[in-house]
Amino acid sequence: MTSTMPTRSEAGPTTLALDERITGALVGAAVGDALGGPVEGRSPEQIVARHGGRIDGIVGPWDGEDWRTARPIAPYHKGDGHVTDDTLMTHALVRVYGTVRDHIDAYAVARHLVPELISRPRWIPELEAEALPLQRIFLAEKWIVARLHYGHVDPREAGSGNIVNCGAAMYMAPVGLVNAAHPEAAYAEALDVAGAHQSSYGREAAGVFAAAVAAACAPGATPAGVVGTCLSLAKDGTRSAIEAVCEAAARYSDVESALAPLRAAVAPFDTVGPDYRAPSLGARRPSRLHAVEELPIALGMLLVADGDYRQTVLGSVNYGRDCDSIATMSGAVAGALHGAGAIPATWAETVAEASRLDLHAPARTLADVAREVFVRDTARRRAHESAFTALAGTP
Repeated sequence: MTSTMPTRSEAGPTTLALDERITGALVGAAVGDALGGPVEGRSPEQIVARHGGRIDGIVGPWDGEDWRTARPIAPYHKGDGHVTDDTLMTHALVRVYGTVRDHIDAYAVARHLVPELISRPRWIPELEAEALPLQRIFLAEKWIVARLHYGHVDPREAGSGNIVNCGAAMYMAPVGLVNAAHPEAAYAEALDVAGAHQSSYGREAAGVFAAAVAAACAPGATPAGVVGTCLSLAKDGTRSAIEAVCEAAARYSDVESALAPLRAAVAPFDTVGPDYRAPSLGARRPSRLHAVEELPIALGMLLVADGDYRQTVLGSVNYGRDCDSIATMSGAVAGALHGAGAIPATWAETVAEASRLDLHAPARTLADVAREVFVRDTARRRAHESAFTALAGTP
């Protein structure tokens, strides 16, 4: 992907304040997550057969009233506006930032995120009960607890050995928001944080997704500019996958026609294989040649929809496969670009009510933290400038 990638939008960029962008990103991610949850793991064809067409809003569980016993989903009530572990982990990371009030790293995962997962019961929408978040999160996230709480592994290396997936990337939006408009810093911080959870291209995806969110917060940001920033930072198979998917996306202007081409573009880099429910023997293993599927597709949908929140998220949902995480990521970036006002109000209200969550409270917390961190960063930068000038003399 080069600077020749076309930009379809002719309208001027939206000027939004920090609070609006942070709210848009976090609410946008949660709503995308809830929309994608009930069709996670399905193909676009299965989605059409089940729902009589493409999904255009919040739907109920795939198996209807049999969700409690239906395999392989049981006992999770996916659908009806319930968020999944993507949002639970995102909000947990916001609470870590709310405690630390500064940049975080892999050690903060051990000191603060792990206790969030194992110490305090919270309402789990998919379980329709209060429970420890540990009881809901997937095995790849339980790995954090096993390695850090029980294994006492060096937090910076704890992600090694875990399956390589998008588990760390899916909740890295807060890192991008604390580093709003500074994607390079977001990338570096997310790589450190994600080292406690993931390795290889799973860790890389976490860094690039955080950078995408940070880039989307910048005044004048555009979908093409966000993708260009991601390509400037991404390494190895992750960069190649984003490039391939976004080159394909540039040829389409509606998400329906882009579904199959985007899947074809990412397929050479995806280790899971064509059957999402039956991964290949080489699935989710470390590699410099491969990438998680979710992030490139999220960025591709962002381009196809030209950043429109509704179309970006619906394209992500109707793509199927790991569509809750895809829609979480694309929803966060589109929300940061355009603010919470771009998110259909009925969707946000339904998700908040059904999930028993205040979707705006985490945004208020993180906006305060982001401002505090910026003040600290400014003081640290000025101290460095003073010290370096004393060492090197006036330029």
